[in-house]
Amino acid sequence: QVQLVESGGGTVQAGGSLRLSCAASGVTYVPNCRAWFRQAPGKEREGVAVINTAERLTYYGDFVKGRFTISQDGAKNTMYLQMNSLKPEDTAMYYCAAAYCGGSALPRQVGTYNYWGQGTQVTVSS
Repeated sequence: QVQLVESGGGTVQAGGSLRLSCAASGVTYVPNCRAWFRQAPGKEREGVAVINTAERLTYYGDFVKGRFTISQDGAKNTMYLQMNSLKPEDTAMYYCAAAYCGGSALPRQVGTYNYWGQGTQVTVSS
């Protein structure tokens, strides 16, 4: 069973930066599709970024606009989300997710992912 543990959330002023981490464990071969989602109060969970670690492909939500970078450290089975130029509207609970996917897939739907972390809160003050 894949286990995902996020860390790195916190409170930061607008324009600041945070780096989220998601460590995977519990299996020999961790899922090759990894993603970050976020959910603000009263809103649906939305995709932030996706990485296909086998094909070295990435996808970002439109609202990211070059501010965030998703990456993977294969040796540590850890995924990262570097967030720069943070805005108050980035405030949300951030979740990492994982799935075994084929080829060059970059799944963006919540329902595609089988494994989820517990979430880490990001708060951006104005």
